[in-house]
Amino acid sequence: MARVKRAVNAQKKKRKVMKLAKGYFGAKSKQYRAASEQVRRSLRYAYIGRKLRKRDFRSLWITRINAAARLNGMSYSKLMNGLKVAGVDINRKMLSELAINDPSAFTALADKAKEALNT
Repeated sequence: MARVKRAVNAQKKKRKVMKLAKGYFGAKSKQYRAASEQVRRSLRYAYIGRKLRKRDFRSLWITRINAAARLNGMSYSKLMNGLKVAGVDINRKMLSELAINDPSAFTALADKAKEALNT
């Protein structure tokens, strides 16, 4: 069986890692072994970060909705419950955008939620 020489493929692999490691400090951008370790770690952090970003944004939206709800005389949980009872199906991202950019529309939704809770 013929021997397989990996020169071209090995160089491609190294080139790919070194390209990803551009801009890293010190040996991590110059030496293959250090760069390889750092790139592997960085890709893992990036993967985790993509999951955390969703969590962070949801938390931000909830904070904004709560602040706007309190300006309308109710808590976040009461507002969300009232909207659910009233049959208003709107996600937190859009509610947050309404609270920031169109306070009058948010107030109308809050009033609808209050009505649904009182009946």
